[in-house]
Amino acid sequence: MLESELNGKKESEIVFHTARELCTLNVKRFGALGDGDHDDTPMLQAAILSCPPGGRVLVPAGTYRTGPLFLKSDITLELQKDAVLALRTDREAFPILPGMTRTTDETGEYLLGTWEGNPLSCFAGALTGIGVENVQIIGEGTVDGRAQQGDWWINQRQKKIAWRGRLFYLRNCRNITVQGVTFRNSPSWNLHPTFSRQLSFLNVRVEAPAVSPNTDGFDPESCGDVRVLGTVFSVGDDCIAIKSGKIYMGQTYHTPCENIEIAWCAMLDGHGGVTVGSEMSGGVCHVRVHHCYMRGNDRGLRIKTRRGRGKYAVIDDIRFEDVRMDGVKAPMVINAMYYCDPDGKTPYVQSRDPQPVDDATPTVGSICFERVRATGCQGCAGYALGLPERQVEHVLLRDCQFSFSRDAQPMTPAMADGVESCCRRGLIFSFVDRVTLDNVRMEGIEGQRLTAVSVNTITET
Repeated sequence: MLESELNGKKESEIVFHTARELCTLNVKRFGALGDGDHDDTPMLQAAILSCPPGGRVLVPAGTYRTGPLFLKSDITLELQKDAVLALRTDREAFPILPGMTRTTDETGEYLLGTWEGNPLSCFAGALTGIGVENVQIIGEGTVDGRAQQGDWWINQRQKKIAWRGRLFYLRNCRNITVQGVTFRNSPSWNLHPTFSRQLSFLNVRVEAPAVSPNTDGFDPESCGDVRVLGTVFSVGDDCIAIKSGKIYMGQTYHTPCENIEIAWCAMLDGHGGVTVGSEMSGGVCHVRVHHCYMRGNDRGLRIKTRRGRGKYAVIDDIRFEDVRMDGVKAPMVINAMYYCDPDGKTPYVQSRDPQPVDDATPTVGSICFERVRATGCQGCAGYALGLPERQVEHVLLRDCQFSFSRDAQPMTPAMADGVESCCRRGLIFSFVDRVTLDNVRMEGIEGQRLTAVSVNTITET
């Protein structure tokens, strides 16, 4: 029971029960040394596999040199303070998750590995869960990928044996909680759950140098019912990128990322604060980002898609509320002509002329920004580039404030051909059906508050 008092007088009480714990298995009893020198992989894995439902695997203080570890259902893994899982750097010793395996009846497929939204073989993550449920990973310890001590960040676009792994990877999992743990220096994306549901990431830290390539902080892919609360990101790419597969995955499984809550988080540095896309062919919907702080990002709140993502690539009901930014170059960017992939700069993707609306055409629905307050902006307050054949349906800004840095430098707000560099600009919108501006204030801009091209309806109060 927890009681609160005011001036010596009881105000309220909360009664709660801790979960029953069957037993605790200390990894050192399994032979793990934690001296940073010996390979503790077999001992750590043995403790995990031996843990009964309702049990806890305890990793006490120490540095445990390890390869990827595979989780099992119904257990708690606790990394105590000053416990470090130090990932090996010799990729030849890493298990490989095959991208696609045909079923024996040749009518289906079993997917394990993934790389940037495609079913491709990749190395297992430092912590990997395949089809597990009811797992808690808790404590004040650290999972350290030590990528800077290997060759993971060298020629990162080159496949070496398999594609780079993550620090935390889930596939087809349910009811997973990660709380208090620090993840740092991942070979690629840090936290990457796929096709999983009921996920909670609470009071987590994700760290990587600003120059580290593709070290996204948190990339849920085709996941549902996800909470990220009280988490701090400082990485070399997008802090959070919400995804749902590239063309094949989206068109085959059309499983959206949905019901996502991101709150009381800090996004420090990184290319984007919170990004939707660009691998989102299965769609992204019902996302709420609120009470977050962003500092020094290139772009704060960011939507990325492009022609070719397909008819299931629907981005809708995305709400950004009570977000404070400091030194973010472009606070808000919506880009439906993102020039990713080998064909990203072709006329099909980049043309400003209407293209046929077909099964390859994506949709951007309702995007809402409320009580966004950004200081130290540089390029523009907001930029939206839709498709001429399928405009962004509605962009709402309510009770938002933007002010610009005195020494602002020009920057290109959206990664698409033909987007001009800008400095101290207001809102620049193209190919948007409806724009609603309600109590939007801008300080230090040069030129018009709103530059609109092919915007059907503008309502400003």
